[in-house]
Amino acid sequence: MGMTDPVSDMIVRIKAALLRKQELVDMPGSKFKAAIASVLKEEGFLSNFEELTKGKKKFLRLRFKWGRDEYGKLKYSSIRNIKRVSSPGCRVYKPADKLHRLYSGFGTYVISTSKGLKTDNQARAEKLGGEVLLMVS
Repeated sequence: MGMTDPVSDMIVRIKAALLRKQELVDMPGSKFKAAIASVLKEEGFLSNFEELTKGKKKFLRLRFKWGRDEYGKLKYSSIRNIKRVSSPGCRVYKPADKLHRLYSGFGTYVISTSKGLKTDNQARAEKLGGEVLLMVS
C-alpha cells in the first residue's frame, strides 16, 4: 500500500528529527520532496540536502542548521516550526495579492505555482498565486 500524503510524512520526519536534536534525517525521495528541500535550503532553513540511491530506491538526506551552546552541544535549530497548510482533503489556494508575510518576514510559505515551487516573497514579486503547501518559521 502506498503513502497517501508524502509531504506530510516529510514534515513529520523533520519534526521528529528536530525533537531528537539530530543533525540529519533520511526519508524516501521524490522530485517533489527534493524541490521542497531546495526551497528550504535557499531560504536558509537547511544547510544541505542530498539525493541518494540504495539499490533501486531513492532517498533524500536533509542536513539541518543548528546553533551550538558554549560547550558545543546542539542548542537550537533554524527551523522553529514547520506545518502543512494544504492537505489532500482540504486544499488551500491563494492569489498573489492575498499572500501575507509570515511572522513579519521571519517565516515563509512554500507555494506550488504554475512556474514551480516558490516562497511567498518570490510569488508576490512575480504576481503568482497557487497552492500553499507549507509554513516554515
